Amino acid sequence: MSIDTFVCLSLLLAVVLPSVTVLGDTALPCGADCKPPNCRCSGLTIPGGLQPNNTPQFVLLTFDDAVTVFNIPYYREVFNKRVNKDSCPVSGTFFVSHEYTDYSLVNELYSAGHEIALHSVSHNTDTKYWREASVELLTEEFAGEREMMENFAKIPVDQIKGLRMPFLQMAGNNSFQMMKDSNFTYDCSMPTRKFVSPGLWPYTLDYQSTQDCVIGPCPSDSYPGVWVIPMITWTTKDGFPCAMVDTCLGMPNTTDELFEYFKKNFEKSYLGNKAPLGFYVHAAWFTLNEVHFEAYRKFVDYLQSLNDVFLVGASTVIEWIKNPVPLSQMNDDNWSKCRKPVQPNCKPVSCELCKKEGNQYVTRWMKLCDAKCPSSYPWLENYLGMQDYANNCKQ
Repeated sequence: MSIDTFVCLSLLLAVVLPSVTVLGDTALPCGADCKPPNCRCSGLTIPGGLQPNNTPQFVLLTFDDAVTVFNIPYYREVFNKRVNKDSCPVSGTFFVSHEYTDYSLVNELYSAGHEIALHSVSHNTDTKYWREASVELLTEEFAGEREMMENFAKIPVDQIKGLRMPFLQMAGNNSFQMMKDSNFTYDCSMPTRKFVSPGLWPYTLDYQSTQDCVIGPCPSDSYPGVWVIPMITWTTKDGFPCAMVDTCLGMPNTTDELFEYFKKNFEKSYLGNKAPLGFYVHAAWFTLNEVHFEAYRKFVDYLQSLNDVFLVGASTVIEWIKNPVPLSQMNDDNWSKCRKPVQPNCKPVSCELCKKEGNQYVTRWMKLCDAKCPSSYPWLENYLGMQDYANNCKQ
């Protein structure tokens, strides 16, 4: 996914698409029967009735797209040996797309304590493909990719809980029906421009949502127990909203100024109702200008200097919302249930495979864990590469 593509998306979000639609014209209004831990109305209130000064500020550091030898050095450097105030490791959430992903490196990230989520098998660049995707196609794209993660990266299925739609292009009710059918927990694809300060807390789709719909079609039916983690938009100095930080236009070009820009957007949540804030980015952005990574690293250092800030995976945020723990108790055993880092349990295997693309065949390299090479490059309707195209690539 190119930065240019996301710049176009940012312009679309900021200028073309209105954010006035309210989700949920079929689901019923949320009422008093929506109770924790498995149901939460959309809204601005802090879970558990906590006051801001006794509420942890969660920050989600997420990355989209393939995990490769080119971006893993950034991840290793920024996360290495960092821990939160509860002694749990600082963790990010990686929304991984399949093509070009090194599954042995995905295993490394998971073993270090990070959360692995899904960004589709194909990452098709046509937004119409996603907008009009059927439940069946979305099942291929996401449940199929989860099967790949289990087989090629050795990640337990029950640890793969969330997804992000490519280009943040929603498919209306279909993606949430797929999530319900396939036992996914959360979606983190839906920007909000209306509920920024104070911010919109994650909620379930049991009932109508109050969230603005930025990139429709958005869900309108009821999906009990399926969570939405709203992407609270950032704002540039010129007032343009951006869901992915690397699509923000007119950002400063020095390390210190960029850091102050990050800090200003963070404080909209931190000095308000402490709704979980995401720093959503593509690692490719770091390669465009060295100050991007320098400012990012400085910002993470700053966050770690604050006693009430926790850098956690998306699933951890949901678990806290289900059972809110006051900031004063965040070091107690009833909260610190994090997954501790372990040595990677992966023996990398490199495979030269044949991939079918329409009526043509191309060669793809793939690295996976501990397994015999598949017969062909895994893809939609061929998750494990069982179909053998090898002779086609040799012609």
